Amino acid sequence: QVQPVESGGGLVQAGGSLKLSCANSGRTNWAVGWFRQAPGKERELVATITWNLGTTRYGDLAKGRFTISRDYAKKTVYLQMNSLTPEDTAIYYCVTDGTGGRDWPGGYWGQGTQVTVSS
Repeated sequence: QVQPVESGGGLVQAGGSLKLSCANSGRTNWAVGWFRQAPGKERELVATITWNLGTTRYGDLAKGRFTISRDYAKKTVYLQMNSLTPEDTAIYYCVTDGTGGRDWPGGYWGQGTQVTVSS
C-alpha cells in the first residue's frame, strides 16, 4: 500500500534525457527521494523533495542537471535528468519516508528502474 513504483528508465545516448516517475509517493508530511546504485558502487543520493512544501535538495552528482518535482493530483514524484553521461548508468530507486527525510534506509523502497547511458 505504501510501496512506491518507479518507471521511465531505459537506454539513452550520452547527452540525452530521461524523465523518471515515482507513483504512489505523495503523502502529507512525508518526503520522497531518488537514490541510485551501480554495480560495485556505493548507493548515492540523487534528489529529495518534501511533499508539503516541495522543498528540494540535490546530491552533488546532480550538478544542476537533474530536477525533482511533484504532482499533487497524481501523487507522483518525477526526476527529470538532462545531459546524461555513462556515469549516470545505475538502477534508480524511489524512496518514501514517513519521517520527512530523516530515515531514508527505513523508508519504503521501490523495485527500481534501470537507466543505461551509452557512449
